Amino acid sequence: MKLEDLLLQRSEKKCELCKSEDTVQLYEVQPQYSTNEENCIMICATCRAQIEKKAEPDSKHWACLSESMWSEVPGVQVVAWRMLNRFRNETWASDNLDMMYLDDERLAWAKATGDHDNDASVDLHKDCNGAILQTGDTIVLTKSLDVKGSTLNAKMGTVVKNIRLVEENTEQIEGKIEGQVIVILTKYVRKQNS
Repeated sequence: MKLEDLLLQRSEKKCELCKSEDTVQLYEVQPQYSTNEENCIMICATCRAQIEKKAEPDSKHWACLSESMWSEVPGVQVVAWRMLNRFRNETWASDNLDMMYLDDERLAWAKATGDHDNDASVDLHKDCNGAILQTGDTIVLTKSLDVKGSTLNAKMGTVVKNIRLVEENTEQIEGKIEGQVIVILTKYVRKQNS
């Protein structure tokens, strides 16, 4: 039987963290040396986006950890411990962390990514008004910009379609203006409503 089929059976086609019945996907709890049913879990898109810091953290959503932290699945325990640590400044998460027990091996695994040292804040690409930007969005320049190394001047109000996010820097996006791909600072753009 395929790993994903085993995990779907184990999880009863529900998210192993929040019990959501939305479409679940296989998630490999890092770091891994070999993929198996102990270090892989089935999670929903909401949990995945917040675990991977691609969405704002919602502590109400993670109240589910009060139950799932008791799972016997090592991968679920590790992710629960990491997420509880992100919210450790909130009483409910701190209380759960005090009750939770991981043996030395699982605790070392949980700490291996260093994610537990981070708080729940997420760095997302946001426009000048705080709207979250996604790859493929259309934006409008809120300031005229001179493009370095070029005679191009991008005027205020210029519409840039199909932007790309600069992965390593949440203050930058890439867009094509007059056939040239340029880097644009997010503080000078406004997301255009579709």
